[in-house]
Order: sequence, then C-alpha cells, then structure tokens
Amino acid sequence: MGKKNQSEELLNTLGDFTSKENWDKFFSIRGSDDSFEWYAEWPQLRDPLLSHLSSTSTSTIPSSSSSSNDTPNDFTGASPPASPQILVPGCGNSRLSEHLYDAGFRSITNIDFSKVVISDMLRRNIRARPDMRWRVMDMTSMQFMDESFDAVLDKGGLDALMEPELGPKLGSQYLAEVKRVLKSGGKFICLTLAESHVLGLLFSKFRFGWKTSLYAIPQKPVNKPSLQTFMVVTEKESSTALHQIISSFNHSSLDCNGNQVCGLNEALANENRIRSEYSNGSDILYSLEDLQLGAKGDLTELIQGRRVQLTLGKQGGSCFSYRAILLDAREQSSPFLYHCGVFLVPKTRAHEWLFSSEEGQWLVVESSKAARLIMVLLDSSHATASMDDIQKDLSPLVKQLAPGKDDNAAQIPFMTAGDGIKHRKTVQQVTSTLTGPIIVEDVVYENVDDDISCLMPSKDLIFRRLTFQRTEGLVQSEALLTREGSSQRIVGETERKKSGSSSKSKRRGIHRRNEESSDNLKVYHNYLASSYHTGIISGFILISSSLEKAASAGRTVKAVVIGLGAGLLPMFLHGCMPFLLIEVVELDPMILNLARDYFGFSEDRHLKVHIANGIQFVQEAANSAEGDGVPVIHGNGDALSKAKPPSPNRSFPESHDDGIGSPKVDILIIDVDSSDSSSGLSCPAADFVEESFLMTVKDSLSEQGLFVINLVSRSPAIKDMVVSRMKAVYSHLFCLQLEEDVNEVLFALHMEDCIKEDRYSEASVQLQKLLKLKHPEMSQKILDATKKIRCLK
Repeated sequence: MGKKNQSEELLNTLGDFTSKENWDKFFSIRGSDDSFEWYAEWPQLRDPLLSHLSSTSTSTIPSSSSSSNDTPNDFTGASPPASPQILVPGCGNSRLSEHLYDAGFRSITNIDFSKVVISDMLRRNIRARPDMRWRVMDMTSMQFMDESFDAVLDKGGLDALMEPELGPKLGSQYLAEVKRVLKSGGKFICLTLAESHVLGLLFSKFRFGWKTSLYAIPQKPVNKPSLQTFMVVTEKESSTALHQIISSFNHSSLDCNGNQVCGLNEALANENRIRSEYSNGSDILYSLEDLQLGAKGDLTELIQGRRVQLTLGKQGGSCFSYRAILLDAREQSSPFLYHCGVFLVPKTRAHEWLFSSEEGQWLVVESSKAARLIMVLLDSSHATASMDDIQKDLSPLVKQLAPGKDDNAAQIPFMTAGDGIKHRKTVQQVTSTLTGPIIVEDVVYENVDDDISCLMPSKDLIFRRLTFQRTEGLVQSEALLTREGSSQRIVGETERKKSGSSSKSKRRGIHRRNEESSDNLKVYHNYLASSYHTGIISGFILISSSLEKAASAGRTVKAVVIGLGAGLLPMFLHGCMPFLLIEVVELDPMILNLARDYFGFSEDRHLKVHIANGIQFVQEAANSAEGDGVPVIHGNGDALSKAKPPSPNRSFPESHDDGIGSPKVDILIIDVDSSDSSSGLSCPAADFVEESFLMTVKDSLSEQGLFVINLVSRSPAIKDMVVSRMKAVYSHLFCLQLEEDVNEVLFALHMEDCIKEDRYSEASVQLQKLLKLKHPEMSQKILDATKKIRCLK
C-alpha cells in the first residue's frame, strides 16, 4: 500500500478533529517517527515565519539563513541570542517546532491534548533539542499565566476546532486564550486554509487593539494542491486602534480552489467593511468583547452622553442573545438612584419611538434615575421565556457592563415598561385589514385617580380598554364599567370574574355582547376616564360665549370628530351638550362595530358616524363651504358662515328643520392615531399635521370655529414642528399640557379677536352652565383643566 493510501486510511480513522480519543488512536497508529504535515511544509514556511518571529518584542533573532537541518545550530563560543517565548498549540507530530528550534528559536513550548503524541515528541527531541518544552494541555483552556508568550504559532489548530457542524464555541474559547497569554506587542501567527467561517471568527476576535495582515504561503512548484495555505498574523497593540486588514498578495492570481478564493475574498471584504463603518462612527452593533477591549472607551468609567449599541449573550455563555443599548446619562439634574440599571423592552413595544429612537431612549434614561442604563430590546426569540428567566440569563452579562472597577457586586435593578395593571381579561380580539390586531380588554388598575375613587367608591374599579397592537403602548379608548341600572354600583372583583360570557349571535363578523354583557356590565358614559378627553372639552372655553348664545337660542352647533375609537368622547358630548350636532368620521368599519358592541355606542339624528377618509371628509367640507350662499345664523345672531346646497357626493346629513345644514364646521376635533409608532408621532397621523391639511381645516371652519388636535409625541422636536406649522396657519393658538401624560391638546382659532387669558374665569362659568353633567365632580375636573390652557400665539 502506497504512502498516500496509508495517509487516507489514517485520516478516516481520525473522524472528529476535536476528539482526544481519536487523536490518540491516530498518533498510535502512525508512530513517533512518521511526522504528518497537514498544510505547507518547512521550505515554504521558513522565510515568512522567520521574518515575523524575528520582529517580535524580543530582540536579536537568528536570520533566515540559519540551518534548516534537523540538528540544532552550533553556538559554541558565544552566548545564545535572546529568543522570543513561542507557544505552539495543537502541535501534533509536526516537525515545525523542530525546524524553528534548529533555526535558533530555543524558547518553544508545545502543547497538545493527546498524551500519546506529547510522549512520542518528547522522546524524539529530548536529546537533540533539550530546551524544547512539551506539555499535555487543552488549547481551549491553557494553564499559563497572562501575557506569557511573545508569539503563538498555530498550524491548523483553529481550523480543526472550527468544523462547521460544531459551531464557533471551541474556536472562540481558544482565541480568547490566545489573546490572554500573548504579551503586548506579541503576535498570533495562524496557518489556515482560510475558510470563510474560520476567518469570520478570527477577524472579529482580533478587531480592536490588533494589527492584522494576511499572506499566501508559496506552493511547491512540483505539486500544486487544490487548497492554498494562508498565514494570518495579528499583532497585539497597547492601544485600541482599529486597522484595515492588509493582504500582501494579488487575489486574482491565486492558483487554487475557486471556492476557497471566493470565501477568503468575501470574508476579507466583509470585515474591512465593518471596520470602516466602525471607524466612520456608524451606528452598528458592537460585541461585548469589542467593548471590553475599549472600542468605545473605558467601560469602567462613566462617559457623559455615551451611547453604544451591542449584542449580548449566546455562543455557549447564555441561553439567549440580546440586542441592547448602553447609555451613560447625559446630565445629572438630580442625584442618581442607581449606578447601573437594566430596562427590558417587550417585543410588542420595541418598535415604538420611545425605545427605537435615540431621542426617546434618552428620555427613558432620564426617568430611570440610573447613571448607566442598559436597554435590552426583546424579540420573538424570547417569547417562551419568563421575565425571571430573562433576568437570570442577563444578570452575569450586564454585570460586565457596570461602571466602576470594584463595584460589580452592587445590585443592578431590572426595570420594564409597566402599565400598572393588577388584573386584565381579554373580552374580544379581532384583526382588521385596515388597523391590524385590535384588543378589547377589561382591566383593574393597581391605583386609580382620587377623583374617581371619591365619585364611585369600590374595591376594584373595572375599566374597558380599546388598544391596537400596532401602538400597544397607547390606549385608544378607556371607559368605566358599571352595573346596568345603577350608575353608583361599580363592578368589583367578584363581578369581574363573571364578565367573560357573551352571546353567540354574530353581527358583521364580530361576536356581539347582548346589552353589554350577560351579567349587565355597562359602559358608564357620564364619566371620562381619559384625561385628554377632559382636556379637549376644557378648550371649549375659547368659544364658550358663542356656544352659550347658540344653546340659549335653541340653535345647533356643528361638531366633527375625526376618529371614533370606542365612541366615548362623542357619547359624552352628546349627553352633556345636547345642542351639538356631532358627526364622527371613522375609516375602519370594524372600529364602529366594536364601539357599538362593547362600549355602548349608539347613533341618533344628532350623532352620526361616517365611514370615510377623514382628510377627504374635511376637504369636501371645505369645498362645500366655498362661494356665496344663504347665511346661517347661529345663536349669537352673527352670520358665522354662508351655505350653499351640499354636493351630492358629500357625507354630511341632509338639512333638518331645526337649522342644521350649514356647510361650515364650528368644532373640528382630530383624535386619530398614527400607524407608524416608530416615527415619534403617535397621534395624529402625520398627514393631519401637514400644512396643506391645516389650511383645509381653516377653510372648513366657521368664522368663530375651534380646531382641536390631540397631539401625542415624546419628541420635543416633533412637537415644536407641529406647533410651528399651526402658528403659520392660524391667528391664535393655545395648548394644554397634561402633566402625567404625553398628550398635549392644541386649540386653534383663526378669528381676528379671541378670548384673553384674563377672561378664562368668566368663560369657565359660561362653559359650566353649558355642561349638563350628572356628577359635579366631572364638571369640576373639566374646569380645573381650563386653568392650564396657555396661549402660544
């Protein structure tokens, strides 16, 4: 049997390159005198190796003209030159170490986890090369002190650990050990076949604080194998500088396997692209290891305003991988409560502006009272894990990111975007082609406002909420539930447990509840649970004089609400201001069905719903109001608008004999959400604050009309933009900032003269007379809000 066939047979016995037992068997069969060179041999390796080893931190190394025989050089009559400390991991029975020793490099330590091969190599070299050291040791867990070696020379060791089916775990452990045992200025010289998955790991692990070069080892002229051997040299620097990887050969001239060349070129180009992005300050993901090496400064120190995106976990060290953002507080306006904190963002909220934008993230940092906040964005891979599991998995990872060299023992609190709900029960869940998943749920809060507690004392008040999955952090509508027939009997915990039953009848594809529920639960329309609804009505003081005159004269006032939600605001207005003719515009018919079936919404001749596009509806109103027409006299005796016959295509109802029918709108309320919560503008949708639409609204309003926008945004820049646009269109602009909410209600008037702040008290009295409310407390809540309205223009 020829030598080639013997080699193939031996390789077949080896099988798994990471198995110590297989290697022991391999070396036992092969014998101590039959060395096996996996890649290039000494004649091809001599010049590039000696060149790099001679330039390590230790000086005066023999030149490449030293003998290449198997016997040591003769240094008789002179002291041996200083020699770098060289480590050869996974040495096997290769003669590479022997050639280096004979070339004058005497301080060589060889390790291999095969006791068989180490014994054989020790016997083979004990006399000829007495200074060479041989040790049985696992290269992925070395028993050497930190910074013990000037050079680590790997010939195929990393390739053996990186079999694709095994993944990067062993390779990562090995490279971490290499970095640990190398001195500053030392070199890792890796002889490899340069497969893309091997280079991908190697390049990433030696990214910061390492200077990397790539070389092609010359081929034997008489024997051109299909696979080329390459040499990767990484030099350990004292700084954390980031360098491009340099290759010293013409890639197009490589005479080897085409797949090997493609894989190498792809890995090299990809790594240099990543390094270029790092150098340019691109907002990309760092690894924990990159940060610990100083990629973004010293992690043990707090750097005001530092923000870094990173990946945490996996690769054997944890159950999951995570995308995170490290943020060092920008300003210390008050003492920090925590030196470091973790904020968990649920998958359903990770896309929201507050958590996905840099501006929003800084707001979270400010509210956390943490000097350093690590925001962890959960995704679908964490869906099956509990928060306790997540916290347990993350704890050892975030400790490595805590500031302070000796403060890692300090407790790191975990925070999350809580909603303060004690109990919740899903009443209905549907999916709309326009809105997406929609949820109706009954909730009991841990704490409720004092006003409702005084108004309706009960152990556990139940609220019914309407939420859209696309903006889960934003409650679309919220209503208080009562027992039917008694507004003062609020459903408590006992009744809450019974509220799940419903009839099986169907209406337009949605399960309809019979009279709200089988146990007589009912939405209480005499109370507004949403503070911004209260705020919207408080703004009516700006036109309270006109409203009072219209009501006194028995005339109607036209109000248009864009956005139905659960219909709570229109129902409340309809009940407390009967002189209003309310038209609601809703794009999604499923929303109307839910409002009717689960929130007690109903229509009559003074409260109508149009399934239409809100912007087009207002445009039609503005078009219909153009030109001369018959003046329509409102209650104050002024000609507030001129009417012409409505267009056949308009959505407005026909005129009635009670004076309804003016094409002009007296009150226009925009209360719609944005489908893109990542934009920073949660309410309204961006189209409703474009200058062209604001002009259209102005054209549709009566002379003393009121325009109201529910603005929800955590971004000061976006709020300023909306305010600036409205100032450009309207003569007078007011705002109401709700203290505990992100809602800000804007009120616009385009009349020349309007109410001054010193007349708010008088206007509040007029508004109070108009409100026909069952509970004085609700009226007082609206009047209290009027005191917070401020003039912007």
